[in-house]
Amino acid sequence: MRHVVGIDAGGSKTVGLLAGEDGEVRAEARAGGANLQVQGELGVEKVLYEILERLEPPGPIAAVCLGMAGVDRPGERDVIHGVLRRLGLHWTSRTRIENDAFIALVAGAAERVGIVVVAGTGSVAYGVDAEGRTARSGGWGYLLGDEGSAYWLGHAALRRAIRAADGRDEETSLVDRLARRLDLEVPAGLVSWFYDQEHFRFRVAELAPLVEEAAAAGDRAAVELIDHGAEHLARAARAVARQLAFPGHFPLVLSGGAFRACPSLGERLRASLELPRARVTLLDGEPAKGAVTLALDLLR
Repeated sequence: MRHVVGIDAGGSKTVGLLAGEDGEVRAEARAGGANLQVQGELGVEKVLYEILERLEPPGPIAAVCLGMAGVDRPGERDVIHGVLRRLGLHWTSRTRIENDAFIALVAGAAERVGIVVVAGTGSVAYGVDAEGRTARSGGWGYLLGDEGSAYWLGHAALRRAIRAADGRDEETSLVDRLARRLDLEVPAGLVSWFYDQEHFRFRVAELAPLVEEAAAAGDRAAVELIDHGAEHLARAARAVARQLAFPGHFPLVLSGGAFRACPSLGERLRASLELPRARVTLLDGEPAKGAVTLALDLLR
């Protein structure tokens, strides 16, 4: 039996699945983030090598699909093709490199038509209609966008807590929650913590669950942060929908760790979506399953 590999390379983690040509997943492997802008070319190669080693394929891999953020930017797809070539995974007709949002859509929408809103360390909305037209909104990185992502929520919580601690905003339990989680004083201790650590974006993204906890306890500031994040994501979804044609009902898939860390983010997104024909679902399983599906296409 021939085997394929589907990989979802994210900013904070990478998931690889080994499947037979019947589509059954036979092994799963996890490793650190493989974002080209953050880890660099050699870092990405190291992570993909680890994934392949841990999957332990029984023989040569017949096809591979890699989903990765940013590969639709000029030149970056060529860099990744070079990485795959060095790993022995490059065949003209049996290698596929896609944006990570697309593999999440394939994983959550059987017909591969609809919209996906990804909110992990970063965020983006992406869609495909029945005519094959594609559109995206957001996904421009933490300095220019990524609103509604886990990083955005964690960063907004830090900023809001600092303003409250030094008297520029009303009180919020986020101050004490952050102080306990990080074991430091707010705001003074946050300066070194925020600016001096390596890969600070992922550390900040890990603070998103604190916003959910505070909101569940009735903290008004936390509720407002989640409301704002949900509205940003809803705007991105609406921007994609305006560029595509969905004459009937269509799936709208929510994917990414921010929705798991903050369940109310998805609930509030549904409430503010304003797309009555959208059928909203939370992705059940790994986006890498979509990469497996696309890899299997290469065998057919």
